[in-house]
Parts: sequence; structure tokens; C-alpha cells
Amino acid sequence: MSTVLITNIGELTTNVGVDGDPCGTLHDAAVLVEDGRIAWVGAAADADRTIAGEVVDGGGRAVIPGFVDSHSHLVFGGDRAAEFEARMAGQKYAAGGIRSTVAATRAASDDELRARLRGFLDEMLAQGTTTVEIKSGYGLSVADEERLVRLAAEVTPEVTFLGAHVVPAEYADRADDYVDLVVGPMLDACAPHARWIDVFCETGAFTVPQSRRVLEAGIARGLAPRVHASQLGPGEGVRLAVELGAASVDHGTYLTDDDVAALAASDTVLTLLPGVEFSTRQPYPDARRLIDAGVTVALACDTNPGSSFTSSMPFCIAIAVRDMGMTPAEAVWAATAGGARALRRDDVGAITPGGRADLVLLDAPTRIHLAYRPGVPLVRSVWKDGIPLV
Repeated sequence: MSTVLITNIGELTTNVGVDGDPCGTLHDAAVLVEDGRIAWVGAAADADRTIAGEVVDGGGRAVIPGFVDSHSHLVFGGDRAAEFEARMAGQKYAAGGIRSTVAATRAASDDELRARLRGFLDEMLAQGTTTVEIKSGYGLSVADEERLVRLAAEVTPEVTFLGAHVVPAEYADRADDYVDLVVGPMLDACAPHARWIDVFCETGAFTVPQSRRVLEAGIARGLAPRVHASQLGPGEGVRLAVELGAASVDHGTYLTDDDVAALAASDTVLTLLPGVEFSTRQPYPDARRLIDAGVTVALACDTNPGSSFTSSMPFCIAIAVRDMGMTPAEAVWAATAGGARALRRDDVGAITPGGRADLVLLDAPTRIHLAYRPGVPLVRSVWKDGIPLV
């Protein structure tokens, strides 16, 4: 049996909420890891060093759960730096830019896509992300969507089939025909590699009736629903997501009061993606409004080449605190436990006995420093399933 005791932790974020503290904060704490799982959590003074094969001195630093990034698009070719430059010069963001990434992705080999995917995962791990969801959506043909979910499934169980990302150029003015392809041969090819079904329910992408067809077809094949909605303007996508019991509806930049009420009364998580607003210069969502209304909020990077080419959860936390009305504790919770809820996982996102030993040791005394020191690499060590990887 492999055992590791991490002790002398100045501030431990367990996410096991007590007494109004959703982060379940402990001070002068220790964590015992056995065979990749959390075996014990408590005061450092109470830790039994005699049963630990290895003792790690936290040096009074903070420990948090590994970040759970519940929204990413990591399998793609090329980039869109020129589009970003044009947008910074005043050009408006639109969903149609996705098609340029589709062309580059189709032209890339499996090995090229696989190598790039591994590079992004290494970036994420170095910044504390230990669990990641990966979507397809840059193939938009049966063969290319199948290979994207297949490659994603090599590195994570959280794979999302997003054939309904946009309508590809070859189906211009024939969106319903493309939806027929998505819910038929494409779904048949991709479902064996995926856990989730997603759709971009937005002006310029898919209508509510088209989105419903896609989601219901995926549900019928055993895939659980997620939805992109209300990124570019208000719409009915949030309420469709709630109606169908989606685990998460993502973006939520433009929400009506009815949307907020529907989310608050549901089990659907709203996943906010601050990197998108940073990169597109759209208004930041008001997370304070959502949390105060009782909505469960997650944070994710939405790593993609068009609207959010960042893999840094600490960066997204800093934005959420600075520009979206979240406290540091709320933002860290949203990036860990919130992401776990968005993936309907109870084994990650918290530091509790029986859970996976996914831990991040910060080179800082408190989690506040993730927002207080933006852009500074504060991740000192990362354990994934109890194995030190950083």
C-alpha cells in the first residue's frame, strides 16, 4: 500500500462545507493519501506519521483540490491569432469563425492532433487542473468527429460529442439536413466514445427546435446533455437545458430573470467561462446575481482557438473575482467543486475521505493569492490520484 502524508498545511480547502463556509477551510491541517485516495483529513497535530510511507511538509502553504475544468475544446488544428488581432481592433465576434478551425483540424493527422492535445493537458496540469472535459466540434463530418472523440477518450472519460457546433460550409443553407447527419450516422459513430451530448444553441449556430432534436437523440443513445447557450444574446437555450435535465448550461453571458429563476430551481449548473469575455470583449456575466439567486455556478477555461485560448484556471479565477463579483472562496469553489457538479462527479473537486487524491499545493499561504497575484505561477506541486506529477 502506498501512503503519503501531506502535513503542515497552512490553509486547506476541503470543499466539505460547514458553518456557512462552503470551502470547508481548515488551518494547520494534514491529509493522508492511501493508494490514490484520500484516507484522512484533519489537524496536523492529530496526524499519525507512523503509518505514512512518505511525509511531505507543506511549509505552511495552502492546499486546494485539483481544478475540474468542465468545458474545453482541446482537439483542433491551427489557431486564429489573426482573428483575435482583428477583434481587438474592433471586429465583432461571431460563431462562424469556427469553420476556419474545422478546415485546419480536418487537414491535421491523428498524430498531430494527439501531440497537441497532450501539450494542452500538460499546460493545464502545470496550472493545477487534474480533471478535464473535452468536446469534439471541429470535425463536423462523420469521420472527423469520430476521430476527435476517439482521441479525446484516450486522455479523459469526460468526452462530449459536439457535432452540432456550427453548420459546416458544405451544408450552408441546409441546416436541417446537417442536423439529420448529426442525429444519425455521426451520432452512431461518436456515441461509443462519449459520455455527453452538446449543442451550440445560438443565433448563427442552431435553433431551439434543432437543438432539441440533437439533445433528445443523444439522450436516446445514453449520452447525458450539456448545452452552449446565451453567449451572443438572450435566447431559449437555458430553459431547454433545464427542461431536458442538462448537467450544465455553459456561457450564460446574457440571461433573463426567467433564465436565472429556472436555473435556481433546477439541478443544472451554470458554467461561466471568463476567458471568453476577456477574449471577445463581451460583457462579463454577473456571477453575484446568480449566486445570490441560488444558482450553482462553475468556472471553466473553454480552451479553444477562437474565443478563449487560455488553459489557465488561475487566470479565470482572477477574472471572476475582479470582474464578475465573486469572492476568492466562491471562485475557487466554482473551479473545483462547481466543475465536479457540472460533470456530475462526486469523486473529484473536494478533499474528503474516499475521494480521489487530486491535490494542488500553492506557493502561497491562502487561496486568495490565486486572484490577488494574477499571472504569477503559484502552483508548486500537483498530485493526480495520489501521484506527484508537478
